[in-house]
Amino acid sequence: MKTRDVAIFTGERFMVPQCIQRIDHLSTHGWQLRYGGTKLYSDHSQDGSGAKKALALATKELLKRIATLPAPSRLRRTPSRKKQSDLPSGISGPIVRQRAGSRVRDCSFAVTLPRFGDTPLARSVYIGTENTYTIERYQEALARAVVLREKAEEAYQRAATKERRAQAKVLKLEMAGLLGK
Repeated sequence: MKTRDVAIFTGERFMVPQCIQRIDHLSTHGWQLRYGGTKLYSDHSQDGSGAKKALALATKELLKRIATLPAPSRLRRTPSRKKQSDLPSGISGPIVRQRAGSRVRDCSFAVTLPRFGDTPLARSVYIGTENTYTIERYQEALARAVVLREKAEEAYQRAATKERRAQAKVLKLEMAGLLGK
């Protein structure tokens, strides 16, 4: 997990993990955790003397949340407002094409399958030819496309959570001095 060097208003410097922000505003001084909701860990002092203890508490809570919550995902779960069809996110079509050497056009859905840490895969879900196309076949193909996309999203989420938890273990070792372990 990424960390950065943060200097507070007193000049004291801390190595701070991502998802924790410093708040120094008028009479508010502390560390704000931003992972699975927000929570402020106050210094309980105007001179910044409690900053180290507050950062330790925020980091402990961050590690606890990473261990229990799924990793945040940037996957689009809802269709873009600009999308002109009613199809779910990651599914487009029906795409009509005529393959070389064929006399009949066929239809299919294009499905984008996200993969954590890798480029997404593009898959095609066959609906039928212009001779066999029916509303029922359309709906069955759409259902198959939705299942494909959902399985890929679940795998993506599992992989992202696994990676985030592995990063948290490394962070815990790096921050052992601060955390008192």
